[in-house]
Amino acid sequence: MYSYFNDIQFAERHWFWLFLIIPVLVAWYIYKLKTYEGEIHYSSFKIIKGIKPSLKAKFRHSVFVLRLLTLSFIILAIARPQSRSSWKDVKTEGIDIVVSLDVSLSMLAKDFKPNRLEVAKQVLADFIDARPNDKIGLVVFGGEAFTQCPLTTDHKIIKNMFADINAGMLDQGTAIGLGLADGVARVKDSKAKSKVVILISDGVNNVGEIAPLTAAEIAKTFGVRVYCIGVGSKGKALQPVALYPNGEMEYDYVDVDIDDATMTEISNMTGGKYFRATDRESLENTYKEIDKLEKTIISEKSFTNKAEHFLPLALVAAICLLLEFLLKRFVFKALP
Repeated sequence: MYSYFNDIQFAERHWFWLFLIIPVLVAWYIYKLKTYEGEIHYSSFKIIKGIKPSLKAKFRHSVFVLRLLTLSFIILAIARPQSRSSWKDVKTEGIDIVVSLDVSLSMLAKDFKPNRLEVAKQVLADFIDARPNDKIGLVVFGGEAFTQCPLTTDHKIIKNMFADINAGMLDQGTAIGLGLADGVARVKDSKAKSKVVILISDGVNNVGEIAPLTAAEIAKTFGVRVYCIGVGSKGKALQPVALYPNGEMEYDYVDVDIDDATMTEISNMTGGKYFRATDRESLENTYKEIDKLEKTIISEKSFTNKAEHFLPLALVAAICLLLEFLLKRFVFKALP
């Protein structure tokens, strides 16, 4: 009963004023009981001492109780109880974001534990979880670029794809220009007020048909802001230097060479910002900074589906009325 009324709203609550009749009826009933009481003059009560009242006598007021219940359920029924299945007017804030992730072999460098790529995926997953209202897409690039996932609000799909993203999965090299251009292509037709590409790389553009600054010009034309993140510590890092046919890799300490100047220029041209992440903490702070971007207001239309629930209450009232009639007619029948 509690859960029933907890989900119910009454459309015409003014009928609840009729409940004021109930205390009046109770007072009237008590008054009438006293007027009906008779008097018997008897010399002694010893003869009836210890006689317990019958079950019928105990329940003699049940007829009146049923009458009150009937009235109560009738009032509740005419107050029009309703349940609502509704969409509310909701306004959320979001932007459309495409993450362009470098998957070249150098992303296996061990200056991040366990390596740059795994940390980049882990922090990216946290970033996605923190932005449930955004459309997010994913592009991966090495010597070529590939759209791993188009813009979607189903973030579980993107995160499930992380398991299939491995360093060296594409042709060798670092095609920053292609990675950026592919990211722009995924987001350029978006209706969102804010369109963003987050470009993550640990190297210098050395392959590809599109130069990084040319891709930046394309992004600027379509109003796409580019946030570049250079992933890698300062100095030298242990990273792959050779890949053998059997899949084994040879590691050595190599100078960390990230094109900070080019990625800074890309960000400045498009109204974004360049970040250098030298460890996991700085990478997390980078995503927090991006999280402060201007957001687009998304409105959702609401509808309300109302269902009337007066019938169960009316049936209970009818049952109480029938019980009152039967008890009054056959159990508590008044003698003339």
